[in-house]
Formats: sequence, structure tokens, C-alpha cells
Amino acid sequence: MEEDFYKGRLVEKFGLEVIIPNSDDRQIVHDIIYNELCLGEIKETSKNQFKRIITNLVENGAEGVILGCTEIPLLIKQKDVEVPLFDTTKIHAEFAVDHALKV
Repeated sequence: MEEDFYKGRLVEKFGLEVIIPNSDDRQIVHDIIYNELCLGEIKETSKNQFKRIITNLVENGAEGVILGCTEIPLLIKQKDVEVPLFDTTKIHAEFAVDHALKV
């Protein structure tokens, strides 16, 4: 999250202010992804952690949240939060279909 792959491009190309979770919350996200979601485990406690992290981001000014890992949408849905969620897997898939259909 803190690398320029997303953050730098969003700042430079679109002028967005990018807010990322603090280091403890980033570790929680990492652990949930690799120790649970990648193994097919969906836990309500983890969903609540994600909701808490998103709430913290919103309180710090976030107006939307990028779900930048393919597994995250297994856990958190738009109905779970009040800000827009951007599912990068869905966005890429829809772009690929649109591009394929234009050829």
C-alpha cells in the first residue's frame, strides 16, 4: 500500500491524496489476506477488523477505498461500508471485457 505502484500513480496522474492504514493495520490486512483469505477462510472477526480499518481511513478523510487485492472482496462488500469501494479485480475484468468487445 505504501509503495508507489498505486499511491504514486494516483498522486501523480490524478492528483489524489492517498491515505493508507497505519503500520499495525497494514499488518492486520496482510495477515488476514495471507493467513485466512488465501486459504478460503472467511471470518466475521476479520470482516469487523476491515470495517474498523476503513472507518479509521474515513475519519482521516478517505472518500473511497481501493480493494487492491483479489481476495479482499471475499470478506468486505459495498453494503458493509458507507464509502465507495473500488474492487481492482472487477475493474480490470470489466476493462478487459470492454476492450475485447471493441476489437
